[in-house]
Order: sequence, then C-alpha cells, then structure tokens
Amino acid sequence: MKHRMRFYKKPLSIRAASVLTITPLLFSMPLALANANTSVAVPQGVGPQVLNGATVFGNTPADTPVTVSIILKTVHTPELEQYIQQTVTPGNPQYRHYLSVSQFAAQFGQPAPVIQAITNYLHQFGIQTSVYSDNLNITANGTAGQFDQAFSVQLQNMKFQGVNFHGTAAPPHMPVALADPILAVLGLTNYGNFSTHLVKPLPQEKFLPTSTDGPPAGSQTPADLAANYNVDPLYKEGDFGQGQTVGIVTLASVNPSDAYTFWKLNQIPVAPNRIQLVNVDGGAGPVSAMSGSVETTIDVEQAGALAPQANLIVYQAPNTDYGFADAFFNAVTANQADAISTSWGESETAVNYTIAQGQESPNYAQVFNEIFMEGASQGISMFAAAGDAGAYDAASDLGTTNLSVDNPADSPYITAAGGTTLPGIQNYGAFTIDIPQQRTWGWNYLWPYWQQFGASSEASFAEALVVGSGGGYSALFPTPWYQQHVPGVNQYFAVPNLVPIDHNTAWNFNPDPQVIRGANQGRNVPDLALNADPATGYGVYSSTLFGNTEWAVYGGTSFVAPQLAGLTALINQQAEGRVGFWNGQIYRFATRPQSPFQPLDTTGASNDNLYYTGAQGAIYNPGSGLGVPNIAALATDFSQHQE
Repeated sequence: MKHRMRFYKKPLSIRAASVLTITPLLFSMPLALANANTSVAVPQGVGPQVLNGATVFGNTPADTPVTVSIILKTVHTPELEQYIQQTVTPGNPQYRHYLSVSQFAAQFGQPAPVIQAITNYLHQFGIQTSVYSDNLNITANGTAGQFDQAFSVQLQNMKFQGVNFHGTAAPPHMPVALADPILAVLGLTNYGNFSTHLVKPLPQEKFLPTSTDGPPAGSQTPADLAANYNVDPLYKEGDFGQGQTVGIVTLASVNPSDAYTFWKLNQIPVAPNRIQLVNVDGGAGPVSAMSGSVETTIDVEQAGALAPQANLIVYQAPNTDYGFADAFFNAVTANQADAISTSWGESETAVNYTIAQGQESPNYAQVFNEIFMEGASQGISMFAAAGDAGAYDAASDLGTTNLSVDNPADSPYITAAGGTTLPGIQNYGAFTIDIPQQRTWGWNYLWPYWQQFGASSEASFAEALVVGSGGGYSALFPTPWYQQHVPGVNQYFAVPNLVPIDHNTAWNFNPDPQVIRGANQGRNVPDLALNADPATGYGVYSSTLFGNTEWAVYGGTSFVAPQLAGLTALINQQAEGRVGFWNGQIYRFATRPQSPFQPLDTTGASNDNLYYTGAQGAIYNPGSGLGVPNIAALATDFSQHQE
C-alpha cells in the first residue's frame, strides 16, 4: 500500500445502547455438508491487474508460513446503517448511544454456527484459526501447502513492480455451504501496494535548517496549526485531550523516542510512556526509511502534539491487504481508541480496475467499509488521508491518468482528509511565489516556473508534478445520505490542464484551459481540508530520514488525518464523551447559517486540485470538501446536543 509521503509524509465510559431487536439466524451446518464436493469461488483482495501482470518464479514451497484473513459479511446491514445515522441525529433516542463490541457482534456479526463451520473446515487441513470479537474476521495461520488444499489453489512466487510476494491468479474456492457469508479472503496473495500520503517540497530557501535544536526555519509547527484553525480557545479552557486515546493504523514501525524528541523541541509538555505499540500479524518489521517509518513518526508526532495529554496506540501491521485490514480490526474491536487515523492507501483503480469501471462488486473495498461502520456504531471517529495526486490518484500507484480517488478514504463511513495551501510568500531563492489566500492544494501553481526549476518544458514539468489534494468521486460507493442535497455535492467546475489520452496511459497538456462544468455521482471525496502543501509544510523529526539529518519538511494529506484525530480528542473532551462519526454531523453543521467551515469556493486555476475547482457559493467543493474548519466553533457545534 502506498503511504502519503512522496519524495519530490479516562478511557471513556461508553453508554450501552439498545438497538432494534434482531434475532440471529440460527442453524446447524453439519461438517459433512461443509466437505461436499460442490465448491464456488470466493473473492480475494488483490485485483487482477497485479496478478495478471506479475512474473511467476515457480510454486511457493509447501512449508512456507502463510497468514490469511477471512472477512465475513455483516448481517442486517440496512439496520446497521440506520443505527449509525440515529447515533448522530439529535433528538433520536439513540443519539450518541453507542454499541459495545459484544453488542455489535450479537446484532451484526455472523452467528456462531457459521464461524464454527468455517473454522472446522480449515482445521481439517491443519490450519489454526482465531476469531475477532466482532464475529467478522477469522485469522488463519498455516502453510502454503495447507492453503493450496483448503482453497483449491496453487500459490506461486511472484514479482510485480519490484515487489516479491506469493499469490494465486486463480480465484480461491470453498464448499458452497461455507462461501456465502464470506466477503473476501485476504492474504493468499500478500502483495503490498499501499503507500503513504507524504510529499517533500521542492527546494526553498526558507526551509534551510538553521539548527538541530528545532524545526527548520519557516516550517509549520503544531502551534501554527492551532493559530491557523482557531484551536487555541480550547487550550485556554484547559482542554488538552485528557482521558482520551488516539489510535494510529499504520504499515511501518515507529521509534517512539523520535516523537518524544519532537514534542520536547516544540516545547509541548507530554506525559511519559503515553505511546503503546501493538504489533498486528507479526508487526511491520524493523524501523527504516524505506518501509515508511517516517510516515508513522509523523502521525504520532502530529496527533500527540495537538492533544498533548491524550494517550496514543500505534497499530503496526505488515504492508499487505490482510495486514491493513487486520490493523483496523484490531483497533476497532479493542475499542480503546476514541479516534483513529490512517495515512496509507491506494487508488480505487489499483484496488480493481473492473470495479473502477463499475463492472464488479467492490468486495475488497467493502472490507474496510465494514470495519468503519463498526467503528461508527461504537462512536469511534475515524479519518483517512485523501491522497496526494490531486484528482488523479491512480497516477501515484499504477501510473494511469484517469480520474480516481483513494481507498480507504472513499468509504462513506470514514472522514476523508483533504489538503490546502496556506497563503503567503514562498521563497525559492532567485524568485518568489505569492499565494494570496488559502486555496485547495494543487501544484499546478508551480508549473509556470518550469524554467527556474530546470525542466525542459512546462508540459514535462506538469507531468512530473501531478501533486495535490486527493478529491473527486468514488466509482465504488454511492453518494451517502449525509452528502445528499448539500449544495455543491455531485456538481463541479474543473480546470482540465491535463487531459488523459491513449487509454489513460498518457496526457495532453493544456497550459490555458477554459473552466468547464459537470456533474457526477458517487461518494464525494474529501470531507474537509487543512494545510497539506509541502511548500507550506511541517517540520518533522525522525531518526529514519534519508541523509545526514534528523529534521526535514514534508507535507501531504498524511498530516491532516492524524491532526484531525488529535483534534477529535479535544472535541470529545469538550463534549464530555465520544462525538462519534463526524460525517453524519459536519455536513449538517455546514448547512447552518453559522457554519464552522470556510468553503474554498473560488473558481479557476488559483483554487484547484489539478482538476476540480470551486463553485462560488457552494457549501461543498470536490477539491477541498466542506473547506477549512474553525475548530473552536466546530467543538461548540459538536457539544450542542440539540438542533
């Protein structure tokens, strides 16, 4: 999976809630039936564009250890969706009455006989299993040979885009009696394509390091963010996230001492031993620059700086589809974190190109959507980085030029974090660039300076700098209930500088395009935005940086997701409890006369994410969502339980 960094990243007392009384489906499934010869295909996680394009080096040795996660479908899903909406609707009897994990399992997880039948089947082949407490995830550990037999496949050693992995291009099969409750089988192919959403700025004089004792001069600090987005009133009231816990879901390991050093050098007092590490599926491996450890470091630094008295739990998992999913299952079923963020993802196109074309059921994306729904039902606020390739998310992983958004930020049940550029003078030595007002982040404002950066042409420079806030329309998920009828949703203005050609494999560059208008459907991404442009980026302290330095400046929506999770700790403290799923509430706040958001609605190339721009007077704009929040005002809205 890609991470969002590119070189160029009192425990709450939850009130038990009553829900609609649903009688679980009770039945017995004889083992003989499970062993019947009739079998059907079950979906796996990695799309065929990986498996069909991979080089095969032979069969995976039968004794190779393999971990597989069998993700099960929720039951009574319409009732679950209804319940989530009720928890964020003032005046409803279920408003902010959240489920425990056991209540969720009883109401919406698979019944025990279903799980027992699947685990019994796997045990016949010597495969060991454990079941998550929400009854939606069975972790299976065995050997390649055992899984070959159990799923009627032949695992092979493969290589794709420089990554070695084992996998099977043939779909796995299971007995027909067991297959229907299974949403996806993850781990038979352990290809890891997730990456972080971090971007390093082009060289600027103001970011030259002046000392090893603090952030580079000119870089943004947590104190700057607090001033820019009106967080300071909460601090003045003594709100520092006391009694709150923030979870970080990540695919790279962290050195906690880096975060403590960062807080110390930024003069942020924190409690010792506030960081807890949880290794999921064996963990993410050694701390290293190549694996993306800088990303995890940033997530911990930013969330912990904004909520200095909150605790932090870091869920570290291997960079695989099952690892990423299991990290979320660990975080949500533990139910310790009041807010959870992730800064990793991949384009919807990379998830499955047939899904992106609307030709196939989005089972893999639904895995994440399902666990986010559970989080929402338990009152956990969850955030994901929206991506850093502007409207062309697939350009950052598959290299294609089609419009695309990022997964898992595309889920309707997570808050997608977009990015902006702060106003001010950017000093590049021989020249400066003036950004007169906060805008949607898109690096097309750098393109006209191609000669100063040493590029051969503006077109080549533009194609090398496909960088900006992720935003657009999901091809997997429909427009959710909370976005419907919000002015600006499913409507857009666009600046087509880059026009995809040759079946989305190349661009035509238009240096002076006319603004066009259009409409689209699907989940609109992102939901809101904060500063993410590395040109107005944040100081980062990490022992894993490349080069002989421990300080650097980065940007990316990677920063915004953990920042929002940290800010949620402050908001929860104001509200005296979990405020729950943000999206079902912030869209309502934004339509009020006194909105806590400033929409970025200027139309044209001074306010776009390489394609989508603003619409004057719109509440929602597809490059920056609802816009930038006034955090103190937002906290007030969350704290008012009635309309």
